[in-house]
Amino acid sequence: MTTQIGSAEELVADGVRELARRTRFPVAFGGLIENGTVQVTTIVGNRTRHLDGLQVRPERGLGGRAMIELRPRMTNNYRTSQQITHDYDVFVLGEGLRTLLALPIVVEGRPRGVLYAGAWEESQVGGVTTAPAMSVAQRIATELRIRDEVERRLREATPASGVPAPQREDLRESFAELRSIASDVADDALRERIAAVERRLLGFAEPERSPTTGSVPTVHLSPRELDVLACAGVGATNAEIAAQLGLREGTVKAYLGTAMAKLDASTRHAAVARARRAGLLP
Repeated sequence: MTTQIGSAEELVADGVRELARRTRFPVAFGGLIENGTVQVTTIVGNRTRHLDGLQVRPERGLGGRAMIELRPRMTNNYRTSQQITHDYDVFVLGEGLRTLLALPIVVEGRPRGVLYAGAWEESQVGGVTTAPAMSVAQRIATELRIRDEVERRLREATPASGVPAPQREDLRESFAELRSIASDVADDALRERIAAVERRLLGFAEPERSPTTGSVPTVHLSPRELDVLACAGVGATNAEIAAQLGLREGTVKAYLGTAMAKLDASTRHAAVARARRAGLLP
């Protein structure tokens, strides 16, 4: 399988551009942690080349403090600020930035990188600006978390000549978890990336064929029917599915009922089995 969801550097580049679009700051830059140091890989709106090559260590500078405290940090007078170390003055002041906002990218309670938004003049930053800026960092963190989990699960899977039973169950749990995550994502582009990963996971599990049933007719399940069936396939109860997907328990029952009807199955277990034979579930 060759489907990819984009490199981490591309993910940050998209986030930096979005940060510049969604805030009033003219300059935005950022990067992810590599070997213990943030490597700034994308810069937009800059007037000079002074920010090129910037590498930020945790605890050092405004971004380092944001990463250690796991929350945004801002100064409207970078040159005179006594709340941060000034390890990176040659970069920041070289660009002439006065106001600087640093937003940590936090995944599972750990800093994975930092985004910056800056201006050449002193600027008071309020919630109108910081809220969309934080949402950009959170979106990157969500996708990194998804990528981390998928990569971990795929490393454990064995694509050659089928997947062993223990790894197959892990694969099914991964698929169900991705369906659950996707149900909370409003960004269409991100949902499509998740869908691409789901298709990749399906490629690791050959459709289950029974010698007596042969091929299964093509069945089209709605996204919600597939969400519910994927959770049922890993043993979740209706109440657990409802909690996981943010639905009412009665709604879960309704989706299960329509999925069972489409699959011509009399029980949820039969529906899951038929969906697997049709290649709709791993």
